[in-house]
Amino acid sequence: MGRRVVVIGGDAAGGSAASQAKKRRPDLDVVVFERGRATSYSACGIPYWISGTVEDEAALIARTPEQHRAAGIDVRMRTEVVGIDLDRRVVSWRELDGGGEGTEPYDDLVYATGSVPMRPPVPGMDADGVYGVQVLDDGVALRAELDGGGVQRVVVVGGGYIGLEIAEACRVRGLDVTVVDRSATPVGTFDPDIGAFVADAVRAEGIELVLSDGVSAIDVGDDGRARAVRTASGRVLPADLVVLGLGVRPDVRLAREAGIPLGTSGGVAVDAGMRTQVPGVWAAGDCVESRHRLSGQRMVVALGTHANKQGRVAGINIGGGYATFPGVIGTAITKVCDLEVARTGLSSAEATAAGYRFVTASVDSTTKAGYFPGAAPIRVKMIAERRSGQLLGAQVVGREGSAKRIDALAICVWNEMGVDEVLSLDLSYAPPFSPVWDPVLITARKALEAVEADARQL
Repeated sequence: MGRRVVVIGGDAAGGSAASQAKKRRPDLDVVVFERGRATSYSACGIPYWISGTVEDEAALIARTPEQHRAAGIDVRMRTEVVGIDLDRRVVSWRELDGGGEGTEPYDDLVYATGSVPMRPPVPGMDADGVYGVQVLDDGVALRAELDGGGVQRVVVVGGGYIGLEIAEACRVRGLDVTVVDRSATPVGTFDPDIGAFVADAVRAEGIELVLSDGVSAIDVGDDGRARAVRTASGRVLPADLVVLGLGVRPDVRLAREAGIPLGTSGGVAVDAGMRTQVPGVWAAGDCVESRHRLSGQRMVVALGTHANKQGRVAGINIGGGYATFPGVIGTAITKVCDLEVARTGLSSAEATAAGYRFVTASVDSTTKAGYFPGAAPIRVKMIAERRSGQLLGAQVVGREGSAKRIDALAICVWNEMGVDEVLSLDLSYAPPFSPVWDPVLITARKALEAVEADARQL
């Protein structure tokens, strides 16, 4: 028997780690335990499959168990790891369908358990008819219930990315949808002025928004199913089905029980090479904490992009190579109804919490030359540090053709550029794609003027 690598979790992080390790060292024995029914799938695509935009569930799967096995990886499906013994260097496992159980030794262990939906501690939260949407099996269960025809009223608890995407998916299916969120505007990681655009787009789709109001309880019928959502303000929202869109928390139960140290964020603590503080144990994906490159804060970011990169880094290092994960800057993008919205770097609230003093600038423009057919509204907002003018963050909201501008701004934030440098960028121009002064450049110019005006007042 060669050197053995055991991977807990077969989605983005675990699958990438297993593939990279095996690719670099074919002599490794790589075993992957996955408690679900699919490997290496796009969890971000689940709302679009539920709505019918993506017709085939199989389209969400990037690499099947059979494809992993063809590459020499021993994938054990529907098998859950129930314990980790760090002293003996073994994991205990249990088959979810067949009932079998056993242990597996390892030389290197990759902890890639992902995350689980947040469930607030209120009565009725564990009732039938209350769904989280985190893994593909969750999406399968939710779609099966929606396809059953017995659902007309859906209440989504939480107005973040996944909550709004699921709300839209249910609305596309012709259902009555209400979203409840404690914040004054949806998607609280955006500044309120940007969130207001999102709220307008959601309401225009026929989705009811109940904002600045939390959930106090879920009423349960005699059959054990959720029947209504009660809010802190006393509203009662009838529901045939409740979906949790409150975000996720890292699945660290096994790590905690085994004694693998966690970080201040609650995720598994790792170094730049994805090593934990336990020799021979690595971790990657939604269950680990990352460092924000601007604030220095340790945080858990549940995104498939980071999970794939982190898994790749772990696999390369296990395979004898060298790679590091350099951190995150909070770049995110989504489509809410017919509105595109994106962000990178720090929001105003995050910049304040990190101790920055800053100015902001916002510009309303068009996605194409104003005279060109199909030109649509777009707003770009920038946050720049006082005096230095360093771009700390940016947000974009608008119609089709707006949001991917965030990628250029993410590069600027990543490289700690000032708004004066952003203003001078050689961005592409043609009337079908942007005005002669792209909204990014106009906003950078306005941000620079704000920095200079602020400096004159000092």
